[in-house]
Amino acid sequence: MDYLVAVLADRIKAEAAYSALEKAELPMQDVSILGRGYKSANEYGLIDPADEAWKQIRLMMVWLVPFGFVAGFCFNAITGLDTFPWAGAVGNEVIGGILGAGSAAMGAFLVGGGVGVALGSGDALSYRNRLNEGKYLVVVRGSESLIRQATPILREFRPENIQGYSAKG
Repeated sequence: MDYLVAVLADRIKAEAAYSALEKAELPMQDVSILGRGYKSANEYGLIDPADEAWKQIRLMMVWLVPFGFVAGFCFNAITGLDTFPWAGAVGNEVIGGILGAGSAAMGAFLVGGGVGVALGSGDALSYRNRLNEGKYLVVVRGSESLIRQATPILREFRPENIQGYSAKG
């Protein structure tokens, strides 16, 4: 399945592009407008990468934080480090466990996609940002020949951005 996404500045341009695609007799069940008054990004299935990253981070934390606590506790018990003399032997082991759990949480954040959450990444996020700015997306979904047919029609409306995607699978 292939996709063509055009970013248009306002509703009038988006509706005109939709009408032009309709006049060209494209199958309209494969054409959508996203924006205020039309489908939202969630309704269309435009995945928010931040939501997916947080799910992955939480999943990793469930396993890594307890493992990190046990690893930190055991490391301190085996080495006999006395980093905090006021805490005593068991207190140092517990502090080592807490530090191990904290390290595991940082690892889950970094490996689970936290960098993408912090810095932002992916086209889906940029499209969501454009929708939040009040712009509209015209999306055509279908075969490669349908996308080739829709591309020149959408280019006539001078979109801010036009991008094709191929979803293999």
